[in-house]
Amino acid sequence: MQNKRKIFVWTLFDFANTSFSIVVVTFLYAVYFKKTIAGGEPIGDLYWSIGTSVAMIITAIISPVLGAIADHSAGKKRFLLFFTALCIIATASLYFVGPGEIFWGIFVFVLANIGFEAGLVFYDAFLPEITSPKNYGRVSGYGFGMGYLGSLATLAIVYPFIESSLIRETFPVAALFFLIFSVPLFLYLKDTRRKVERTKSFAAIGFERVWTTLTNLKHYKNLAIFLLAFFFYIEGVNTVIFFSGNYASTTLGFTEMELLVFFLTVQTTAIVGSIVLGILADKIGQKKIIIISLFMWLITITIAYFVHDKSGFYVVGLIAGAAMGSCQSASRSLMSKLTPPEQKTEFFGFYSFFGKSSAVIGPLVFGLVSFLSGDQRIAIISIAFFFIIGFLILTKVKDPQVAAGE
Repeated sequence: MQNKRKIFVWTLFDFANTSFSIVVVTFLYAVYFKKTIAGGEPIGDLYWSIGTSVAMIITAIISPVLGAIADHSAGKKRFLLFFTALCIIATASLYFVGPGEIFWGIFVFVLANIGFEAGLVFYDAFLPEITSPKNYGRVSGYGFGMGYLGSLATLAIVYPFIESSLIRETFPVAALFFLIFSVPLFLYLKDTRRKVERTKSFAAIGFERVWTTLTNLKHYKNLAIFLLAFFFYIEGVNTVIFFSGNYASTTLGFTEMELLVFFLTVQTTAIVGSIVLGILADKIGQKKIIIISLFMWLITITIAYFVHDKSGFYVVGLIAGAAMGSCQSASRSLMSKLTPPEQKTEFFGFYSFFGKSSAVIGPLVFGLVSFLSGDQRIAIISIAFFFIIGFLILTKVKDPQVAAGE
């Protein structure tokens, strides 16, 4: 298969899986959980933050081990298939969760989120196999761009359901969308497979390789610093993603239809941000692009804190979309450049570990502050701390492109 076709098939998975991200995590199920399942009570924020944190903790723990196993057996596609199926089945099952069923609402969401997040470890690890290092930025950007395009397509499909107040029905629709558009990757993208001789279980091999990587992390100082910076700033990004719909709905009184328009705005600028700044990242370096996006995030949070009208919040969406697209895309491509090729899935497991474990603290802080104060505005300003710390650590990272004098 030619590289362009490989890249297209790979990006199509991004197109597919964002149906889960936009419908379940960011928009409809997040609002449905707070309003319907939790009865609109402030403690709904705390329950939601606990659910997201539990999913992220589990994913963070298993990701490096699964990545190490996949590297040893070169079986990325098998693991990706398993977690994709888990996410799709659990997402469809959310249809059956009704008012007051908080435990089941959280339990099924946690399963779906684990499937989505753990699958990304193996999906991201395909990036170094489908293109060369000089194109990591733009190809990663294409992936995120396709993802946001998938969000737009999903929102267009669920629009009639929202208009008819059929919110629960959007969950199986999102699952079906994910299923249909994820199939091409499994049919057409080849996974480098090799027969391995082993005397231990894959789990034992996985834990051993992770331990070896941890003890040798001092040899990858630049990568370790980047992962620490990533831990903090992606904390802020994840918290915004988990609570943006909730914040707009609860604090600013957005209706489902107004939220739809808001997220259409966010996804549109995210496409532009991920592709344009992804291409620019190959020219000026991924580190500079991430720094630019972090300043954009700080501006976003500041405006969100002071905005009291709905129209002003659309400005927040415009900036947040561009910041989200560029930040995620540039981080993935910088990680690809800093990672040893022979341990790519294992290190992407650590990338996932830092990304997911960071998503524990931010949402919990937001949920707890919101619950204790009864004011989401106070909670939102706390997110700035994570972006500032991430920026300060990121300044210590050496951008390999700049270091090589390209």
